[in-house]
Amino acid sequence: MNLKKIHSIYFKHLAVFAGLVLLFASCSNTKNLAPGQNLFVGSKEKIKSTDKIPSNKRKELESELSSLVRPEPNSTILGARFKLTVFNMFKEPKKPKGLIYWLKYKVGEPPVLASNSALEKNRLVLQSHLENAGFFRDSVVMDTSVKNKKLSVTYTALVDTQYRINNVSYPNDSSILSKNIRQYATGKKYVLLKPNNPYSLDVIKDERTRIDARLKDKGFYYFNPDYLLAKADSTIGNHKVDIDLRIKPETPSNARLPYYINNVYVFADYDINADTARRRGKLFEGYRIIDPNHKYNPKIFSRTLVFKPGELYNRTDHNLSLNRLITLGIYKFVKVRFEPARDSVQKLNAFYYLTPTNTKSIRFEVSGLTKSNNATGGEFSTNWRHRNLFKGAELLTIAANFGFQTQISSGYDVNTLSYGLEANLFVPRIIAPFRLNTSSAYVPQTKFGASYKFYNRTTQYTLRSIGASYGYVWKNNIKNEHEFTLININAVKPANFTDSFKALIDTNLTVRRSVEKQFIFGSIYNYNYNSQAQANTKKNNFYFNGNVDASGNLLGLLTGADVKKGDKKKIFGQEFTQYLKLEGDFRHYLRLGKYSSFNTRLDAGVAIAYGNDTLVPFIKEFFGGGVSDLRGFRARTLVGAYYAGNPRDSLVWDQPGDVKLLLSAEYRAKLFSIFRYALFADAGNVWTLKYDAERPGSKFSSNNFMRQIAVDAGIGLRADVSILIVRLDVAFPLHLPYNLPNGEKYKIDFGDSEWRKNNIVWNLAIGYPF
Repeated sequence: MNLKKIHSIYFKHLAVFAGLVLLFASCSNTKNLAPGQNLFVGSKEKIKSTDKIPSNKRKELESELSSLVRPEPNSTILGARFKLTVFNMFKEPKKPKGLIYWLKYKVGEPPVLASNSALEKNRLVLQSHLENAGFFRDSVVMDTSVKNKKLSVTYTALVDTQYRINNVSYPNDSSILSKNIRQYATGKKYVLLKPNNPYSLDVIKDERTRIDARLKDKGFYYFNPDYLLAKADSTIGNHKVDIDLRIKPETPSNARLPYYINNVYVFADYDINADTARRRGKLFEGYRIIDPNHKYNPKIFSRTLVFKPGELYNRTDHNLSLNRLITLGIYKFVKVRFEPARDSVQKLNAFYYLTPTNTKSIRFEVSGLTKSNNATGGEFSTNWRHRNLFKGAELLTIAANFGFQTQISSGYDVNTLSYGLEANLFVPRIIAPFRLNTSSAYVPQTKFGASYKFYNRTTQYTLRSIGASYGYVWKNNIKNEHEFTLININAVKPANFTDSFKALIDTNLTVRRSVEKQFIFGSIYNYNYNSQAQANTKKNNFYFNGNVDASGNLLGLLTGADVKKGDKKKIFGQEFTQYLKLEGDFRHYLRLGKYSSFNTRLDAGVAIAYGNDTLVPFIKEFFGGGVSDLRGFRARTLVGAYYAGNPRDSLVWDQPGDVKLLLSAEYRAKLFSIFRYALFADAGNVWTLKYDAERPGSKFSSNNFMRQIAVDAGIGLRADVSILIVRLDVAFPLHLPYNLPNGEKYKIDFGDSEWRKNNIVWNLAIGYPF
């Protein structure tokens, strides 16, 4: 019997087994139900209308009704209620602990039983929702169906024409409150209640909230939306409604008047257990600063707080001040209280209670690693922070690390030692001779950085790297962040080449480039947009990170560097690099359920050397493969159609490229408890822009690059313990990009142990791949 026939029989038996499992799961769901009990398996919502409703509006309304039905039926995986099956597999444990209890109640879930009272309550909820949406005097009918002790229900909404707004009236007296309401509720593009719009109770509530927010920005501190009453008159005919928005008579007098800021007190070193509230403090630029131990420079608060004594109370400024105080990073608790001034009418005193976080902190980390290229080792690192270095909320971070690796592969025995020191200083303001367009909601930062790194491959070479940077970090809003590194300097100097390594770099350009001298002097701009930075329940969320990295441009212009003409320039006795690198990373997150989503990613970039260089520096190039890239290929081993060898059998050096294209798609869903699973596929590659004789097939070509796209697929298991996500992905190639016969490029043979050894890649990582 040949291998194909064996595989055919194997998969047939597997299919039969899977079918039996599904059948067992289906039958076992109801066998433990008592007489008269039925398993609730779901509902269907329909709209029947005497008036024509557009199909998209009909689907939207049916979806709204569906979301209101409770309870939700038992969850399914591929149509089978596996969790319910697990629950039914075990008897009730004697104690609420142990393995049986965990399997029954954590992995499994109890049956969701149908209840007549719950079904009737759903019907009333759906009918109420329709009335609130302008479908007055309509009804919802319920029809249940029971088969094999499984109950499903259909709710049919019998609706007439939806009522629409005819006219909206507002308070018309001469009070200052009524004048402000009329100002913000008429003739404005942000008004929500507009003639001919569908009637909606939710929209009325939103309009009350919107008017209240505008009033809060005009000093009406004590006003709230409940003081507005909306009366709807649906008796005017022709499915029209008049809405009369008025101020409730019982609205208190303080809610009818605007208030001004009287005094602002800042308890800069507040301790709830200490008697700091009675101290008078120091007056600085209009603020009363209570800081008995002089921990903070008073300028912090005049720069950070938006409220000024004598100004009209403004809720936007209120929130801005709180947000800016929090983003300083020196306080763990920020609270503000307003109370009426005793000796002034229509004035408020503001009290800010600021509880400092620990000024100094230190963190130690120890890690071990094993890589697919047969490297094993570990790293020790420490990170020290000072959050108020010069008493102005400056943040100083100093990080030190020491690591080692041992790599044995095909006769190579390489030991690597490394250590480094990095310091960064963040100053909470822009220090520059020019202005940056920053949002007043967030405190911008000026960043200074310096670093030193030492890298020693004991049998090959040593590398020393010195870096320095100066730039700015700022936000326009919570979703957008900019980082502009105005000056970025990095010098890399190799030394101590062994004779064997000299022989290697004489014959291998890629290895030679990885240890070249480098002097980078340039600027970097990074823009990040993340719609999930603010918690939301939107179905679609987006992420974008764009990066522009340029080096040597000004130096090249000033010196007239042109390597093509043999005119390569130096600065401080060192040849400088000149390149432009562009990269964009775009992601889309499609929410399918509470724990399920379909996520896609497009990452593309190009790096171009010119002027004083013919090649982009090795550390600035792109690499393909790895735990967050093409997961079915070894890390940093892909470049075009070039085959560098199997990393399991030989030492494969990192393969850099100038062009990158990566597409990934991943479906994520809950398995049980804290565990999630994922199905994914990746496609892409990196290429060089110039011909490389040592790596044939690596050059990008518009005619051939599609045939050189590497494709993989796999499955993942993730443990989400809230503070971190541990990820295990297993993947294999669907299409090899190498210069191989087509039969080899698409070969998939799980029955072949050699194929599994060379192609199945396990990836263990922290966090999602994107």
